[in-house]
Amino acid sequence: KPIRAERLDVTKSDEIVAVIGKLDQLDVLVNGAGIILRDGKEHDPTAFAQVIDVNLNGTMRMCSAAMERLVATRGCVLNIASMLSFFGSGVAPAYSASKGGVVQLTKSLAISWAAKGVRVNAIAPGWIETPMTAPLVADAARRDAIIARTPLGRWGQPSDVAGAALFLASPAAAFITGIVLPVDGGYSAA
Repeated sequence: KPIRAERLDVTKSDEIVAVIGKLDQLDVLVNGAGIILRDGKEHDPTAFAQVIDVNLNGTMRMCSAAMERLVATRGCVLNIASMLSFFGSGVAPAYSASKGGVVQLTKSLAISWAAKGVRVNAIAPGWIETPMTAPLVADAARRDAIIARTPLGRWGQPSDVAGAALFLASPAAAFITGIVLPVDGGYSAA
């Protein structure tokens, strides 16, 4: 089956409805939109609300808009959470709160949509080398501290997350719903 990626603003319901409306069929919805504001900016209530609106409310907007098409195909949703879903963050409280909300939204929708034949799961990536984590990778002290705590002894790569996503979206995971799979090299266990 062809894979189609769409770029849109998840804070704009009209854009979401337009994109979902163009689809003839939807088997898997991956909610990967996310922002983090650095330098303590998330302590400002306006900035906090902006992060929640993208990371948590955007995920719900996408799920809600896609639900009927997913029911038609007995499809699945894969939400991208974070290891900060489980840990607090003194510098990114909105990001941490929003990703914790994504975990609870995942579990709630999994329960609600199971009778409709739609599975809902999440992946909680750990320290993955991406443009979002580039400042941490560039900071030798932070990078090395993260590696020292990670039992597998390295930063993750996007392909590590992709493998878990492929599994959860596949028929091999047909009896899995409502889970949050850490993909973190053992960081959360250490």
